[in-house]
Amino acid sequence: MSKALPPEAAPELLASAQALAAQVELPARAPSIAFGTAGWTDPSLIKSHRFYPRGKSSPEDRLKFYATQFELVEVDATYYTLLDPQTVARWVEWTPATFHFDVKSHPVLTGHPVDIARSPGDLAPLLREVAGDKPRVYPKDLPQEIRRELVRRFLEQLEPIRAAGRLGCVMLQFPPWFQATRGNARYIEGLRNEVGDVPLSVEFRNPSWLSAERRSRVLDLLRGQKLSYVIVDEPDVPLGGVPPTALVTDPELALFRLHGHNSAGWKRGSSVWERFNYLYSPAELQRWVPTVREVRERAQQVHVVFNNCVRDYAVLGAKGLAALLQHSQLTDAGSEARPAKG
Repeated sequence: MSKALPPEAAPELLASAQALAAQVELPARAPSIAFGTAGWTDPSLIKSHRFYPRGKSSPEDRLKFYATQFELVEVDATYYTLLDPQTVARWVEWTPATFHFDVKSHPVLTGHPVDIARSPGDLAPLLREVAGDKPRVYPKDLPQEIRRELVRRFLEQLEPIRAAGRLGCVMLQFPPWFQATRGNARYIEGLRNEVGDVPLSVEFRNPSWLSAERRSRVLDLLRGQKLSYVIVDEPDVPLGGVPPTALVTDPELALFRLHGHNSAGWKRGSSVWERFNYLYSPAELQRWVPTVREVRERAQQVHVVFNNCVRDYAVLGAKGLAALLQHSQLTDAGSEARPAKG
């Protein structure tokens, strides 16, 4: 990750985003809709000094404060490493019963390369035997017993959240090279059998899954396996952008993930900060209001996660969209309360 932060958003844009976010009623929520960000300890968020109050510097203090602002967070640490279940249990203790965790899947389930240096100490030597002198190893190259053990430990770390009834879903973000093929469709079916009844959501990064000739079959696949389709907002780039299509494949949960529109940074080799350096304007957020409301009519719960985690941009986006939806709810209530004319 680059040490230097990308340039700040234009002052006028930042001011308008801050003004909208300030209108939200906390914690940021709307009926049946939870808002949050992808993580709560991003270094650039902390360095911005625009979210955590002075003195909130411990993991406990930060998560407790975050939970006063939002009722949902996406855990992204689980993508990089396997956590001690005791660590996860403390998160449950530090947050109220209304707070939920969406958990980003470990690469062993999605096909991304596994970072050996961040793997459990007892498994790292076994991974190195497969990888040789490479720092990462692809799950497809692992012996089945090692892969199964990684999956077991990934599920084990979720237990404190599941036992408390606080797991929103495990979010499976497949890589751009994961194309819509029969083999990959069978792999998705196998994942459901592998993890049991854990709630799952699927984010595709390859547009072939939504092509006209495959779309209906893909949706049937997701519905049949009780997998929530992740509705994304991301740059429209050649051979890589997935359109923001409002699909609901699990009536219990619909998930939005908003990545921003930084097309210049949405390329191979970009740092995380370069890729997600984008601040949503109030006008852009307003365009999402009818879509989120329409999806809410088709799902019992809706989760909206902002993944543009540079400075406090994700916080501003989540609060801003929540404020707009809160206002639209009040407007509707006021309209219904008015007596009819004539």
